[in-house]
Amino acid sequence: MRIRDLYDRPEPTISFEFFPPKSAEKEAELVRDTIPALLKLRPSFFSVTYGAGGSTRDNTLRIVDRIRKDHPVEAMSHLTCVGSTADMLGKYLDEAQGLGIENILALRGDPPKGQTSFQPVAGGFTYAIDLIRFVKSRSVFGVGAACFPEGHLESACKHDDWDRAAAKVEAGADFLISQLFYDWSDFLDMQDYLRNKRGVKAPIVPGVLPFLSTEQIKRFTTLCGAKLSRPLLAKLEAHASDDHFVRQLGVDVCTDICRRLLDQGVAGIHFYCLNTVPSCAQIIHNLGLAK
Repeated sequence: MRIRDLYDRPEPTISFEFFPPKSAEKEAELVRDTIPALLKLRPSFFSVTYGAGGSTRDNTLRIVDRIRKDHPVEAMSHLTCVGSTADMLGKYLDEAQGLGIENILALRGDPPKGQTSFQPVAGGFTYAIDLIRFVKSRSVFGVGAACFPEGHLESACKHDDWDRAAAKVEAGADFLISQLFYDWSDFLDMQDYLRNKRGVKAPIVPGVLPFLSTEQIKRFTTLCGAKLSRPLLAKLEAHASDDHFVRQLGVDVCTDICRRLLDQGVAGIHFYCLNTVPSCAQIIHNLGLAK
């Protein structure tokens, strides 16, 4: 099933994103415990990340394939430009197509460790829009893309970055999933710009990350350029040694964001679950979406 079609349903489309574990033991735990626990929350689909330079390529395909074969839920593979030539990316798509995978989230990807700026390999792609066109040319895949409510870290102006999001849709992206953010008005500002100034009709879906510790969320927001309000940051730092408090604070903050955006009619919520269940489960229950 194409994920774009899921967003046409009347009820909110809930999805979870996780990463392929690095060890066989952790992957077994993901398959045995985490995925079944997330399935109890009745998601419409899962998405599985793709490590820098294709470092989790085989794991990504294996997990996506297993989900689709073992469970009544759709699964989407990420794909990035990092460290890959067009030929390498084409082989990945051939393999995905052979497995019956129908949806790809096409991303530029972050620079590998040790690099301060993104540098494509010879014969590779420089921008996400190039990868989107490449995947779309296969015609067998539904394609998703990223958008950034506060603008991409490398953009001088958030409106320029929002224009790039609109260009991704024009290039063939069927839906947009946002980077994490903690001010719901930033998402609505971006959505208003894309809808009313750029005429984007594709679903624009908020990506939500319930934070688990003060150190973790400060690191994540620094890496992606998202901001934490002064009151929220002060509360996080005051309770930096209390992960239980911080996790519950993350649940409360993200519940409020989700509720406000669902009230504004967003098509769904995409949770960055970090391969854990409790925070996402609590938010789903808080929103009254648990069945």
